[in-house]
Amino acid sequence: MTRPATPLLDRVTTPADLKNLSADQLKRLAEELRAETIDAVSVTGGHLGASLGVVELTVAVHAVFDTPHDRLIWDVGHQAYPHKILTGRRDRIRTLRQGGGLSGFTKRSESAYDPFGAAHSSTSISAGLGMAVARDLKGEDRHVIAIIGDGAMSAGMAYEAMNNAGASKANLIVILNDNDMSIAPPVGAMSAYLSRVVSSRPFLSLRDLMARVAKRFPAPLERAARRADEYARGLLTGGTLFEELGFYYVGPVDGHDMDHLLPVLRNLRDTEHEGPILLHVVTQKGKGYAPAEASADKYHGVVKFNVVTGEQAKAPPGPPSYTKVFANALIAEAEADERIVAINAAMPSGTGLDLFAKRFPRRCFDVGIAEQHAVTFAAGMATEGMKPFCAIYSTFLQRAYDQVMHDVALQCLPVRFAMDRAGLVGADGATHAGAYDIAYLGCLPNFVLMAAADEAELMHMVATAAAVDDRPVGFRYPRGEGFGLDLPARGSPLEIGRGRVLREGNAIAILSYGARLRECLKAADELAAHGLSCTVADARFAKPLDATLVERLAREHEVLITIEEGSMLGFGGIVMHHLATRGLLDHGLKIRPMCLPDRFIDHDTPKKQYDEAGLNAPHIVATALAALGQEAKAQPARA
Repeated sequence: MTRPATPLLDRVTTPADLKNLSADQLKRLAEELRAETIDAVSVTGGHLGASLGVVELTVAVHAVFDTPHDRLIWDVGHQAYPHKILTGRRDRIRTLRQGGGLSGFTKRSESAYDPFGAAHSSTSISAGLGMAVARDLKGEDRHVIAIIGDGAMSAGMAYEAMNNAGASKANLIVILNDNDMSIAPPVGAMSAYLSRVVSSRPFLSLRDLMARVAKRFPAPLERAARRADEYARGLLTGGTLFEELGFYYVGPVDGHDMDHLLPVLRNLRDTEHEGPILLHVVTQKGKGYAPAEASADKYHGVVKFNVVTGEQAKAPPGPPSYTKVFANALIAEAEADERIVAINAAMPSGTGLDLFAKRFPRRCFDVGIAEQHAVTFAAGMATEGMKPFCAIYSTFLQRAYDQVMHDVALQCLPVRFAMDRAGLVGADGATHAGAYDIAYLGCLPNFVLMAAADEAELMHMVATAAAVDDRPVGFRYPRGEGFGLDLPARGSPLEIGRGRVLREGNAIAILSYGARLRECLKAADELAAHGLSCTVADARFAKPLDATLVERLAREHEVLITIEEGSMLGFGGIVMHHLATRGLLDHGLKIRPMCLPDRFIDHDTPKKQYDEAGLNAPHIVATALAALGQEAKAQPARA
């Protein structure tokens, strides 16, 4: 399929090339940019709907402001594909989310036009305020613009930042990209006119003059005048909440209409108003591409697709994903126990809880992008005898660590944490890798911690978590498909703190925690070809550790290898601590913990990521042989 014709876009190398384009040319450029974005993502996959929704806004901001001197911060960054195309990265846009290619999010090391890296939500206003205050302390002259979506505004961090910004009176422009929640009344000619008026220099100058005059009134009259001004504009345009937080509110503005966007942005660029300003723009997710407009959720994140039909490439039929297995296992438990409830933080389909919600709509709660609230909300339910399952990606549970520690672990409340996307996650890269939960939960008292080696084990761990009613539980499982195992209708609770041995040997013990178990068995086969018999065990539990199993492996083998899809100081650290306190490291045991390396691993295929991490079967073999002072020998190819 031929690429779309983009004569205007072909002339754009950097945003400076937009400065001399007319409004009509910028409109045509936006159409070409949208076509280029659609074509590029059809090749690479990625976050399509959000990027299409901000095409005109991206063009307008870069045309009006002087980036990268002016700082432009995109919240999350998953909508920044058009921004990347305009900022010197068009020649690489079809490497998006591929190994060695462009990140799917903003990334400081990638471009000067990305002043702040992101991939987790609701950070832009905080970062922007930090930049604005630093600018003022250094006596510099630049604009700082933070673009945040209405979904990201469901996170408390955004309001913490706005509260601070309003109190500091720093000059900061926040653009609220409202594409879903319908915060505002419908956008029309009157609201666009009012936005231009209230953002204009004469209006702002008059308002500031009246504010200075009002300060000469007695205090009660001055406060009354200020409130009257805020509420009068609030009644006309909305935004009273933002005004109360100290922002000057402008909007709503049609985010797809250049004739509205450009003059308002120029007004905000040129204003002499002191203090933060919030511009409210209303956009449509998936704008300009009919399949995405018709199904915004379906086209939020896409795989490769046909541009003409919108049909996404279908993977060949295979085993169900771990996410779906978890959802079905939880539904089976909830069928038997009406106290089970499910909680997620704006990821119902990502965690599989959309399936649970269809079956139990009154027992499923999406709290928005608010992981901290989700955890304490679950803790509150646990105090009343409910059985909350809090389904949050491992990478996002990090955002609620204090709540996990203080509100759950310290009170020993039976909240169950289902941690999806454990380990390395492919195209989403380092920002979404579930690398740290073993370490950050393993140090907390009172927890039961499990890791599923396969989809059947995941079902049993869901049942185990449902059965534990006296302390918190966490269980982790990877992204992607299982192994195609036959699954029971319902899982069976495991004995707490008890692992399992899959293969017995006498030279090398391999103790797996999580989904590297298949690689461990492959490694054992390779080591057998070297004349070395291996014991392969599945720990199942990091806490409580199966002390009997660990001590037997240490006593009966010359080499003990632990392997996990997590950072150092995780499961391997727990095992080493236990053996050290038992004196089992004093008698020649060679223990080799294998975990993710102490660096961030960029986006690529999971296979290549685990090769880079050194956690596939050949790396286990090499580790075992090196511990014995041997080198791996080339083996004949198997038929």
